[in-house]
Amino acid sequence: MREYVDFLGRQPPYDELDSADLEALARTVEVEYFAAGAQIVEAGAAPLDHFFVVRTGEVEVIDRGRVVDLLGPGETFGQISVLSGLPPPLAIRASEDTLCYRFPDPRPVLRHPQRLQFGHYGTLVTRERLARSGLVDQAVRAARHQMRPVVWCPADATVGEAASVITEAGQSYALMDRGGAIGIVTDNDFRRAFADGHVDAHSPASVIASFPARSVPAETLVGDAFLTMVESGVHHLVVTGTGDRPVGILRVVDVASAEVRNPLVVRRAIDDATTVEDLAAAAALLPGTWVELYDTGASVMHVAGLMSAVIDAIIRRLVELTDVGADHVPHRTSWLLLGSVARREPLPKSDVDTGLVWEDLPGTDSPARKLQNWAGRVLDNMERCGLPRCADGANATNPLFARSRTDAVAAATSWITNPTQKNALLLSSMIADSRPVSGMSLGRSVSDAMLATTRSREYLSALLRFTTSRRPPVGFVRNFVVEHSGANRGNLDLKAGGLVPIASLGRWIAVVTGDDRGSTLTRLRRGETAALLTADETETLVRAFEYVYGLILGREIEAIKGSTVATTWVAPNQLDTLTRRYLRESFRAVAEVQNRLESEWVARLP
Repeated sequence: MREYVDFLGRQPPYDELDSADLEALARTVEVEYFAAGAQIVEAGAAPLDHFFVVRTGEVEVIDRGRVVDLLGPGETFGQISVLSGLPPPLAIRASEDTLCYRFPDPRPVLRHPQRLQFGHYGTLVTRERLARSGLVDQAVRAARHQMRPVVWCPADATVGEAASVITEAGQSYALMDRGGAIGIVTDNDFRRAFADGHVDAHSPASVIASFPARSVPAETLVGDAFLTMVESGVHHLVVTGTGDRPVGILRVVDVASAEVRNPLVVRRAIDDATTVEDLAAAAALLPGTWVELYDTGASVMHVAGLMSAVIDAIIRRLVELTDVGADHVPHRTSWLLLGSVARREPLPKSDVDTGLVWEDLPGTDSPARKLQNWAGRVLDNMERCGLPRCADGANATNPLFARSRTDAVAAATSWITNPTQKNALLLSSMIADSRPVSGMSLGRSVSDAMLATTRSREYLSALLRFTTSRRPPVGFVRNFVVEHSGANRGNLDLKAGGLVPIASLGRWIAVVTGDDRGSTLTRLRRGETAALLTADETETLVRAFEYVYGLILGREIEAIKGSTVATTWVAPNQLDTLTRRYLRESFRAVAEVQNRLESEWVARLP
């Protein structure tokens, strides 16, 4: 059953269940195998009394004979019929040999069945793709269906002549045939060459062209072609037909989308990694993926969610690949993410806070030393993958964050019952922000136990004072409050002053409601539902968080592009007038919400 719990606990919407419900659901699992081509669900048949989760393989969703969707590992089908009591509207067929987990109606066995917020599939697929392949919608089309026409310019053309050819064709590229070798020159090549001052309009275009141009066969799936683009660092691919002759061009802007980029570019490489070196090579794609996602104009919080899933996958794979050696113990373990990464709000330069919990085995020696040795190697490998450990010590090697389940539960509950003990408020806040990426039930049992502990008004009051001590850096009149000395003199910290106060309020809401699921924005909206926040306060905090997060993300993206050191510190006079004004208004609005909560929180308690 442990394998079922760990697998389901990593998949939406099952990752919203607490440990007890997750185990209750896992006890109902039946395993069923379907050969490629097998019909699993008939459209219009009798209402289903069971639904499925794909464990391995892939199934097709069919609408009147047409494949409209592909579902891979972790994705669910049949639930709509089970929950509604209606005939299944679409057919499901195994597209390859597939193993599924089969479940009865989950509502009778779960304490909180409302947490299972299933998505829907159909001819308009809009949900995020974080499964193994991610090849859906345009990504399952062949490159020949997505390509643009070939534009040629003579091999001896000058830069000016090649630019004219591209402009007249209304495209961003032209191909050159140099004795059978096909090269490509793009608008980006022109910009870079002129910026460097190495060429002029009379220079040969061949000196800035790429020979040979990267290419893919016409039947290559768009998703696979996109992976080739990012791994090769190119934005154009030549599509070849018979005799490997060019028949079209595939551009990154035509095929890239938030739904396919993350799974194709990084997740597949992570899944395929067999060594830490392979994994580090896959993780090297992270900075470019942040940039590409941001540049598409996707919602910044959507970008955060996608990249959070990538980081999760890297950590899980690191745990699997890091050698245990002489530190092997029989205890099951759970790795926890803490802080902003746990809330699915990472930034490109975020460090990764981690914790470790292990099961109790009576009659055995404490595995703490061995597990901390192993955790140290995992964190070393994590940094090889470009993910820095917490500089402030919130790491799985620290005894504060590496405990047996019994010890962890006892400590977490004591922080609630005795909030005056040293660091009780800080540490209970960190547990409220924890999220397991392995050993799901074991990891969740700690936060479940803490939140199940009666939270006195003394504790909630102390936690709110701790929460609102993180104030936005805005003065009583008009100016920002900036550092008055040190290396950051005259600057303000956008993360500490803008994101932390709002995230802290979200965490306070999580503790008050006993529900620590989701991101800061999810928690704030849950606070409105529980009447801890008004609708106006919720909207104020949500908009402010999104704005400040987007501001920091934009600055970090520019740092990646310019190969400079990113910082969350900024001098107000470096911001344009509109940004400065909006930032000040956001800070002031957040401070006003903090002030109202400080005086009204008791009356707002559920």
